[in-house]
Amino acid sequence: MKEFVKVMKALSDPNRIKIMKLLQNKTMCVCELQAIIGIAQPTVSKHLKILEEAGLVNYKKDGLWVNYYLEDGKKNPYASTLLGNLRHWLEDDKEIYESVKKIPFTNREEICCK
Repeated sequence: MKEFVKVMKALSDPNRIKIMKLLQNKTMCVCELQAIIGIAQPTVSKHLKILEEAGLVNYKKDGLWVNYYLEDGKKNPYASTLLGNLRHWLEDDKEIYESVKKIPFTNREEICCK
């Protein structure tokens, strides 16, 4: 039951749900997520850590960048089920839609070099 509760708690925050929906569209770094969602970098990092511990996201280092992506769900059956369903949920939500629309205009080099 611990794993189930961990996944459910991870998805109990609106910003974490936004992060999940953004990562459905593209692998992203913290600065990109921060720019789109509009919250502080430490807060984004904290949310990503919670999602990672629940088996929902993972990351890969690429030079200076740390790229976050959705996990495949193999480690946790609850995460797997929710990842599959989340792809279809909230597609008509205005906040999610507005956030996803910003992805093509978000450039990590421009954000991090300011």
